[in-house]
Amino acid sequence: MISPAADDNILASPVAIAQNTSILSAMNLADARTAIIHALGRMNALYQKPVFDEWVLVKMASEQGAILAYQGPRAESYQRKFKEDVVPLRAELDQRHMSVGDFAFVQDAKGTRFDACLRLGLGSYLFCNNVAMSMNDIRQDPLWLEAQKPFVDLSTKFRTDPLE
Repeated sequence: MISPAADDNILASPVAIAQNTSILSAMNLADARTAIIHALGRMNALYQKPVFDEWVLVKMASEQGAILAYQGPRAESYQRKFKEDVVPLRAELDQRHMSVGDFAFVQDAKGTRFDACLRLGLGSYLFCNNVAMSMNDIRQDPLWLEAQKPFVDLSTKFRTDPLE
């Protein structure tokens, strides 16, 4: 009996696995929130103060979106200004096609304007903000070099296990 080559076996072929994403499971919302909270907590510990004191997880649709989770100081009011607060990042995102796991930063977003975005899944995004500092301010501290590593790890996590 002749064994099929590994490339012909969908269960053994890395090419087939990469092309067939239905084989991979997608992360659920509860696990995504846990991963985000953990990564941002690690960033804060390494930076020795909050890097991002506000984040929102959204699901974008063609005409509308849905807020899936929020954590931060503006729980009562962030929804009213959300579309305005993502304008600087939106300009950055419109210039490029982000794949799952890709992220972008805006250097000079101030106040309630969001500083960072990470694509978590097909239509899911994480927007992060520091209401007191811009990314320019955050990057001035040498601790930023180590503090950004958990964010990169988070992007890798969603690249391999996207939010459903």
